[in-house]
Amino acid sequence: MQLDDLYRQVIMDHYQHPRNVGELAADAITVDLRNPSCGDEIKLQLQVKDGVVTDARFRGSGCSISMASASMMTEAVKGLPIAEALALSRSFRAMMRGEEPDRDLGDLEALQGVSKFPARIKCATLAWQALEKAVRPQPAE
Repeated sequence: MQLDDLYRQVIMDHYQHPRNVGELAADAITVDLRNPSCGDEIKLQLQVKDGVVTDARFRGSGCSISMASASMMTEAVKGLPIAEALALSRSFRAMMRGEEPDRDLGDLEALQGVSKFPARIKCATLAWQALEKAVRPQPAE
C-alpha cells in the first residue's frame, strides 16, 4: 500500500467516524467559525483546567478535510498544556504551508498533501483557527 493511499484512509476514517463529536458543559470555552469561501462550519468547545486542555469536542459540517482535521485536532490537543497546543497548531500550519513540521504530528501528517491545494488549506486549518481563538488570552475590557 502506498503512503498516499494510507493517508487517504486515515482522512476518510476520521471523516466517517469522527472522534470527539458532541458538546461540553455550559462553562466550556466555545468558538464558532465558518469558512465563507466553502461553507465549512465548526463549533469547537474546550474544557481547560490549570492551563491544560482536559477535553475537546466539536460539531460541524463541511468537507472531508475540514471534518477530519477537526477530529484529529481534538484528539491531538487533549491533555496538552495550552502552550503546547498552540505550538502544535503552529507546526500544523507550517506543514500546510509546505514546510517540514518541527515535530511528529502523528495522524495529522495524513493532511500534508492538502498543502498542494491552496483552496483546501482553509478547510484543513478551520478547526485550528478555532483552537487558537479559544485559547489565546482575550484583551481586558
